[in-house]
Amino acid sequence: MSGKVVAVVGATGAVGREMIRTLERRNFPVKQIRFFASSRSAGQHLKFNGDDVVVEELTEKAFDNQGIEIALFSAGGDTSKQFSPIVAKAGAVVIDNSSAWRMNPEVPLVVPEVNPEDVKFHKGIIANPNCSTIQMVVALKPLHDYSRVLRIIVSTYQSVSGAGQRGIDELWDQTKNIINGKPIVSAKFPKQIAFNVIPQIDVFLENHFTKEEMKMVNETRKIMHDEHIATTATCVRVPVLRGHSESVYIETEKKISRDKALELFSKAPGIVLMDDPSTGKYPVPTESADQFDTYVGRVREDLNIENGLNFWCVSDNLLKGAASNAVQIAEIL
Repeated sequence: MSGKVVAVVGATGAVGREMIRTLERRNFPVKQIRFFASSRSAGQHLKFNGDDVVVEELTEKAFDNQGIEIALFSAGGDTSKQFSPIVAKAGAVVIDNSSAWRMNPEVPLVVPEVNPEDVKFHKGIIANPNCSTIQMVVALKPLHDYSRVLRIIVSTYQSVSGAGQRGIDELWDQTKNIINGKPIVSAKFPKQIAFNVIPQIDVFLENHFTKEEMKMVNETRKIMHDEHIATTATCVRVPVLRGHSESVYIETEKKISRDKALELFSKAPGIVLMDDPSTGKYPVPTESADQFDTYVGRVREDLNIENGLNFWCVSDNLLKGAASNAVQIAEIL
């Protein structure tokens, strides 16, 4: 690959910084790097491969005649809606981490281990799926290829970093305040998150599911190219700093035994199988932190449904759930 001129938009945020670090860690061929953020963050200096790079203000003219080829966006949905078409028109391919374009029929929604071929259909913008969806479809892909998945019931256990730096800070602050006997303040989350779990991520919709839960329903169908997959989700915020976990139950056209599932998982790209009940081997968020893969364990056949299978999967939501998935898409480009 020849060197590319790459921009990171939202470079000073939690995911933006992970995008920068992932470009370094994966040795992405960067000829020139540009960092963009809001006017509040413009002027800061960030490191890339040991060099200082000044953060520039994102404006509607910022990409004009700059030769930028790939733009990794992690600046929120409103910013993406405003600037992605402008950046694409200027000649860059936008890989957007927000929810702004995911369900647009003209925009590919891509997980490289699942539907890399969709990249070629882009018209200047490619969407990065929701973090909880990404790790689930990575795990589902080898099973679905062997026997079509008909039904999914998933419960998520999502870390506070999924809510950005403010979510991380709120967990730390509440924990310290509880230990020191000080009042608890909840601002980012609807209820206390320290020493607690919250069965709400994003806002409730008219059907009583949350927006996060419906993202998993709709995005899974689009990524898997199967509008008939019956998915239901319950998304829960837990007091974990980094790494999302999911309990997944599926029903398939033909039975997938535990042994066959282990074989499929062990051969699939992007999956690390950790499953040995005799030694207590199964994945947890602290083991997936700062890793690019999705970890799978607790695989077991359902006790009541002949074609039912249960498994547990864990992944770093800031990496595979965001930054590294976006960089993998850039690698395909």
